[in-house]
Amino acid sequence: MRVDDLFLFMKKRHDIYLHRELGLPKPWTPDPILQSYRFCNVYRELDKETKWIRKHWRDPLKDSPHLWFAMTIARVVNWSPTLAEMEVPLFYNQVDFVRVLTKRRAMLKQVWTGAYMITTHGSAIPKELYYADHVLKPLWEAREHLTPRVGDTLASFHTRLATQVGIGSFLAAQVVADTKRHGYLKDAADWWTWAAMGEGSRRGLNRVFGRPYKDRVGVQVWTRDFDTLFNQVTRRIERTRDHRLMRIDAQDLQNCLCEFDKYERVRMNEGRPRSRYPGSE
Repeated sequence: MRVDDLFLFMKKRHDIYLHRELGLPKPWTPDPILQSYRFCNVYRELDKETKWIRKHWRDPLKDSPHLWFAMTIARVVNWSPTLAEMEVPLFYNQVDFVRVLTKRRAMLKQVWTGAYMITTHGSAIPKELYYADHVLKPLWEAREHLTPRVGDTLASFHTRLATQVGIGSFLAAQVVADTKRHGYLKDAADWWTWAAMGEGSRRGLNRVFGRPYKDRVGVQVWTRDFDTLFNQVTRRIERTRDHRLMRIDAQDLQNCLCEFDKYERVRMNEGRPRSRYPGSE
């Protein structure tokens, strides 16, 4: 197993965040790959869009039973300049959603995140109309069924949400990661240990376990191996004398596997990430 390689990658990526926060000059790392390409933080809560969402939407709505719905809108868009023009969604304001996104598109401003694949799934209508009518409206109408409740786990909430039109496992997992900070999910039995398998984390886990990175391992194998890795990484963080790394939850580790796969792709000359990063200037 290449746990040490993954752990080193995590430490180097988190060092970049810490050096930047301290106001140190570039380069924040001697690693040429990390200097050249954009990688997510080890801890999702430190990412720029998450910080904005937490301050302006998530914390103000922490006592709302419909926090999950606001977080769905937030992650569908995932672009804070767009979200900043919307009303904080105590309920579903479809008119406001369409108005803001249509206006920004007409002004040739960025509307959506560049990080997620947000599509109309083949429907020949603007994305804002597709999501307003075919995704968000049905979600709001199904809120009694979808809203987290007593006894929910992250897994059970994710299962309900992921089966809804236009959501899927990846986006549902993003909503879980935000929603679990408050309400019934903050006491979920699997708060630290649950994560959903994705394509990036499957490739990353294959690399850690020494398999060809394209192997299509199933959910059972992925879950078994991920649990093993999670326990080993947790122990390493607990044992290390370098206190820069904090306790990590499974969703953050799952994301680190995605980023590790991107890193290894460059190192092994198998491809390049989409986003460059001026980390040496």
